[in-house]
Order: sequence, then structure tokens, then C-alpha cells
Amino acid sequence: MDQSDREQRVPASPGGAQRGGSGVPGGRRKQRVSMADVAKLAGVSSQTVSRVSNGHPGVIGSTREQVLAAMRELGYRPNSAARALRYGQFNTIGVILFSLASTGNSRTVEAIATHAAAEGYAITLIPIDVPTQDNVLGAFTRMGELAVDAVIVIMEIHLLDTGTVQLPPGVHVVVVDSDAGDRYSVVDTDQADGARKAVTHLLDLGHRTVWHVAGPETSFAGQRRTLAWRTVLEEAGRPVPPPLRGDWSAESGYAAGLALAEQADCTAVFASNDQMALGLLRAFHERGLHVPADISVVGFDDIPDAEYFVPPLTTVHQDFAEVGRRCVEGVLEQMRAHGGARAGTDLVPAGLVVRHSTAAPRGGRR
Repeated sequence: MDQSDREQRVPASPGGAQRGGSGVPGGRRKQRVSMADVAKLAGVSSQTVSRVSNGHPGVIGSTREQVLAAMRELGYRPNSAARALRYGQFNTIGVILFSLASTGNSRTVEAIATHAAAEGYAITLIPIDVPTQDNVLGAFTRMGELAVDAVIVIMEIHLLDTGTVQLPPGVHVVVVDSDAGDRYSVVDTDQADGARKAVTHLLDLGHRTVWHVAGPETSFAGQRRTLAWRTVLEEAGRPVPPPLRGDWSAESGYAAGLALAEQADCTAVFASNDQMALGLLRAFHERGLHVPADISVVGFDDIPDAEYFVPPLTTVHQDFAEVGRRCVEGVLEQMRAHGGARAGTDLVPAGLVVRHSTAAPRGGRR
């Protein structure tokens, strides 16, 4: 019998015990079901039961169904902790991130969980409320103590740069939304190319220049989008207006929109995410400006609600499902190869989705 997978029996109460006992004082105490019990009911060896519970492919279909039926009838649960110790694998991926509130983070985590489950893995989530160095160190320390096979990190790389933060030894790692490709295995949307497509689209429509509502300075994604916006304008020989700084929220986009409404030469705006673009739309509406007749607006992310904005929002689509899939595949590949992470950045393409918030400029606001 495979000792590592055997459940320990609970000592029986006086007078003996049988499965299905009452468990009440004076009655019969219920025993835990062992692998031997399953093997006996299914008419197979304990080794076969072990193979089925471990997902071993070398069991014919009819036998596997017999064993699974016996497990269901007896209420048998494999001892996953013992199995992990035996095979050195917990079938769990840890995810460390700052916030679930942002669209990018929440949709990336959803995708990671979906693809991990498809591969037979669960996820352990450790969010960091305040992005201080101590909290980051604490998250890595805690993750190192948990039973995880790999870690996916969704955070800005400047908080990984100090020597006080160490990735858990022996744990496979993929980093999301980062420029740390020289040190870690990184998966990210091609932020720069997405922003280039947004700004080029507006210039191609005939706008003289494009104003910009940028994301937080600490955000790698925000930095890449802003740099691409500036580069496209400079390469085209267009004026580069001063960017307005937001914090990803619709409220910050609204504040930026009120300021831009006072700029008579503003006919096109690229917002670093869809939520800030939503704030722009409200501000322009309140100031009597029509989108896109007076001002064109492009966002970034392509959140599910973007096509229901008024007007439907032209935006850059991020394939969060593909980012999540590549993260899971990345750590699984490291595990299968029994090696550390290969440094490098895997970029997922971003595409422009043209809706009704962009158009050629009218002469009035030029």
C-alpha cells in the first residue's frame, strides 16, 4: 500500500465501529475512509487507487471510473498534503499583487485563476494594501512559507529593486506588468505599441496634436503609454502638450476633462485607461462639448463597459486572458524543466478598437 497517501484511521469507540456510525455519545464513531477501503470496494489494488487519485495516466478508463465511483460512494478524499510531500508538488500557484480594484489587476487575476484551474492548479492570493517595502517583503516571506509551487507577481518593479526583497528560493516566478525582463521572466501587454496605435489613429484623422491624461508616475504601464504618446508626436513633428496626471479613476479623468475643456486648441485626447476616459466624457458633456464632433477621445484597456459609454469608446484592447494564460504556462514550463526562470519579456499584442468617440476635427476648435 502507498503509505504516503493513506488516511489515518480514527480510533474506534468501545464496541467497534463501522462506516456510517452516528458519532454521538454512546454510539459508533465514524472512521475516515482509507485507500484500502476504496481498493476493496472497487476490486483493485491500493496502488491503482493511488494512481487514480494522483491523476496518473496509466490507468484504463473503465478501471478509473470504478475507482472514482468507489471514492464517491465512500466519501474518500485523497490526502493532498501527504501526496505533496511524496511528489514535491502542491498544485498551487501563489499570486502577489497590490490591488484588486484596478481593472488590469482584477482581470489578470481572473485569467490566471481560470487557466490555472484548467491545468489542475489552485491559486493562493496575497494582496498588498499599501505598497511599502516592508509590506512587499512580508508578502514574499509569507508566500515562501506557504505550500506553493510557483509565484506570479503583479507589481511595479521599483518595489523589487532593493536588496531587502528576495524571491522565495526554489520557487518558480513570473512577473507581470514590469520592465524587469533583464532579471525575471516577464509577461505583459505591449503597452507602447498600444499607445502608438491610439495616438497615430488620432493624427491620421487630421488632428494637429493629441493631449494626454497620463496614469500615475509610479506605474510602469502608465510610463510606457506616456512615453509612446510623446514619441509619436515628436516623430511626427507635432506640438507636445503638457500631460495631465491622473490616478486611473474616473474622478481624476473628470478633473482633467474640466481643465482640457478650457483649451480651445484641444481637439483630441488619449487617456491612459478607460475609466479616466469616462471621466473625460462627463466633463466635456457638462461643458457643452460634443464627442467626437468637438473633441475625440481614445482610452486604453477595452473594459467590457467601453462599448456602452456615450458615445461608445474607441480604445486599446488588452488581452488579459492571454496574459493570464502565458503567466500560468510560464511557471508550469519552469516547473517541468526543473529550472529557474529565464530572463526575458513576453509581450502580448494590443489592438485598437475603433468605435464612435473619434472623428476628424471640425474647424471650430482648431
